[in-house]
Amino acid sequence: MTRRSYPKGLAKREEILATALKVIAEHGFGGATLRELADASNLSITGLVHHFGTKEQLLTEVLHRRDEVDADSYGMDRLPETAAAMTERLAALVDRNAAVPGLVTLYSNLLADAAAPEHPSHAYFRERYQQSQELGRASMNHLQERGELPAEVDPDDLAQLMIAAVDGLQLLWQYDKSIDMTRGLRALGTLLALANEGGREGGRGTGE
Repeated sequence: MTRRSYPKGLAKREEILATALKVIAEHGFGGATLRELADASNLSITGLVHHFGTKEQLLTEVLHRRDEVDADSYGMDRLPETAAAMTERLAALVDRNAAVPGLVTLYSNLLADAAAPEHPSHAYFRERYQQSQELGRASMNHLQERGELPAEVDPDDLAQLMIAAVDGLQLLWQYDKSIDMTRGLRALGTLLALANEGGREGGRGTGE
């Protein structure tokens, strides 16, 4: 059987993305100039732009690659078995993010800039939120059916709150590195558990 060769251009693109992830993680968002990324990839700036078009497009692809890694490493694309497991999954993700502040800064900066529809990263964030919302809704629905979350709250609202909690904590962390994002998410998980327990107690109190 003849082994198919990996297209040279695609292989170089993958190499650039891996290098960019490493540079940003190790040296921060400030080290993500085109010159720094080109030097790290053993390319000229012209050669780097040839593969991605613009710096914004390259950085967007870096975030997309990080999403793929997160999905594989933390099971972000799978339904959680329990509410506690969901909280711990998110806590592990932000804990990992705290170890690579350059990527958190990149995400937060592009997130704010890409709110403008004409921004090169706008479509990425719009699609990312749509996917996160859909998975979040399915997860919350699943956990409600298992009696893990309050049934009275719309699963879409719960999903939005979890997304806002993760992004909001990461934004606050940019200003104050003493913030414990993991503890914050676990506190939110505790509040959900208390709300669910209170709902069950209320139901029993009314004769259900």
